Amino acid sequence: MDKALASQILAILSCLLATAAAARTKLYAINSQDGSSVASLNANDGICKSVVEPQGYACQEHKVTTKDGYILSIQRMPARQSGKAEADKPPVLLQHGLMMDGVTWLMNSPGESLAFILADNGYDVWIGNSRGTKFSRGHTSLSPNDSVYWDWTWDELVAYDLPATFQYVHDQTGQNLHYVGHSLGTLIAFAAFSQEKLLNMIRSAVLLSPIAYLNQMPSPLARGAVDLFLAEDLYWLGLHEFNPQGQAANKLLEDICSKPGMNCSNLMSSFTGPNCCLNSSRTNWFLDHEPQATATKNMIHLAQMVRTGTIAMYDYGNENDNMDHYEQPTPPVYNMASIPKDLPLFLGYGGKDYLSDVKDVQVLVDKLKDHDGDKLVVQYTDEYAHADFVFGVNANQLVYDPLMAFFKIN
Repeated sequence: MDKALASQILAILSCLLATAAAARTKLYAINSQDGSSVASLNANDGICKSVVEPQGYACQEHKVTTKDGYILSIQRMPARQSGKAEADKPPVLLQHGLMMDGVTWLMNSPGESLAFILADNGYDVWIGNSRGTKFSRGHTSLSPNDSVYWDWTWDELVAYDLPATFQYVHDQTGQNLHYVGHSLGTLIAFAAFSQEKLLNMIRSAVLLSPIAYLNQMPSPLARGAVDLFLAEDLYWLGLHEFNPQGQAANKLLEDICSKPGMNCSNLMSSFTGPNCCLNSSRTNWFLDHEPQATATKNMIHLAQMVRTGTIAMYDYGNENDNMDHYEQPTPPVYNMASIPKDLPLFLGYGGKDYLSDVKDVQVLVDKLKDHDGDKLVVQYTDEYAHADFVFGVNANQLVYDPLMAFFKIN
């Protein structure tokens, strides 16, 4: 990156850092005449008060602290709509993807959002929120303003966030749980299962838009960011928190979209693929208000996966640093073939997905070729792109009904 561009980005970062604190407490409100569940979302309120309770559902706010000190927000929907029966089916943990949070599962109307649908069908619903997102920014000793707070990648989600959340739900309910992950929520599950973690607490796993192998990913925006080493440049400039709503991210997005042959007229489609079945008002609201912060180091880790085509731990860039962290010169690999063959898995992927590409998913399925035949369900939906699996207005019929049928036999 040349000095002129570096200076330009540094100026943008100064402005970004000056306004970050105010942005974190901003109240987001929208018109909810379309029947969607998100009428308002205040960073000072929890998801229960902002999103779930206004729809007439019981909801509890919980906190869990990871072994490395991050305080995560978890929501529990323990019953059907208020006044109706308690959950009579096992717990289900819902885990969102990159730059999203638990609101992912609640954004559409109750008849179209997975969390509400599961609660209506008698499941004990738990909603996870990864570190660094709006409602999971606490820590026992660090502030999000500290660069060390953002010193993590999805490796730490595998090592700390997911085990802490699983253990908490298991302890609270006294039962093993079903798991539903979307996008990055699938990657951290695959990695954990490959290390034989969580297996004593899980009944089955549903993995929507599965992210594992990424080097054939066709997303123009994501591929452009990887090719330009944008995350590495931001990290070098001292921006350890990657805020997709920040001015620095917006400027870099403009730089990508100005490249020859790049069409960003539909931002969601340019990033995730041509989603067939989204409510346009939900999509606009999401793009304006919902994208969540992550660690810039996490973005670097994902970019490494795109370049190498492997699922490995974070590469520190030289043999000495890797030796310090891993006692070997290259990062350890997460071996997908090591996932226990009797673990019930449901993979749902789409033909138009720019992030979970059909060819990359096939590489994953090939790695699972020895999985027990009656324990692996692979569902392909030709017209679906990445966001359709969580925001699609017809996902209740195409995805969630088969998902619950899978739960019933596991």
